[in-house]
Amino acid sequence: MTTGALVLISALWGAVAGALLPRAAYRFAVPSGESWRDRCPDGHPVRGWFGGATCGQCAGEHTASAPRLAPSGALLAAATALTCAALAAATGTRPELAVWLLLAPVGVLLAVVDFRVQRLPDPLTLPLAAGALALLGLTALLPEHAGHWLTALYAALALGGGYYVLHRINPAGMGFGDVKLAVGMGAVLGWYGWPTVLLGTFAGFLFGALYGGALVVVRRAGRKTAIPFGPFLMAGAFAGLLIGAYAA
Repeated sequence: MTTGALVLISALWGAVAGALLPRAAYRFAVPSGESWRDRCPDGHPVRGWFGGATCGQCAGEHTASAPRLAPSGALLAAATALTCAALAAATGTRPELAVWLLLAPVGVLLAVVDFRVQRLPDPLTLPLAAGALALLGLTALLPEHAGHWLTALYAALALGGGYYVLHRINPAGMGFGDVKLAVGMGAVLGWYGWPTVLLGTFAGFLFGALYGGALVVVRRAGRKTAIPFGPFLMAGAFAGLLIGAYAA
């Protein structure tokens, strides 16, 4: 299969997966301590975790404007498609690409939820970490892979431990959800070695600092304003993963 065809197929996968995320984004986007949403703003039950961003019952009742539950499916589809296409272009036909494509929609969903309510749900972060390690373990048994499973495991423990220390030092600035997310990000970065782990970790802090600094400059936040760090942790891991995959 040519690289162009692989990128196209990956983009189509991302578009389909991303279009199914809005309902989950709505249900998960609740403040810490609250149970997941099960009703739309008008009180209708919201069933299932995959689907569009509009309440079907409201639309069926021909209300003036059916409540939109979350970012549109088109927006999430585009974001996930671009993410998957970039991963395919960097990784090529190596078997670990299947792992990246499976994890990418979860990462997009986590970023959306964290931006909305500054929360990283355990039902997403914990399976992401466990799934990354398990899937990479299976990938290590296949020919033509370009990574090291033990390094992925050690990096998951190291990054999770490092973020845990930061959480203990400053719980207000580094939530425990970030610690759990760091385990999964450490696993995917560690697959391509310690230089990739360092690069992805540094990029995450850099992106977060630039975002926070920009908010201060435009006076939308103060020096002590809490910002969601999960999206920048994942953005850094994504950048490191692209470079690591391309260089492998």
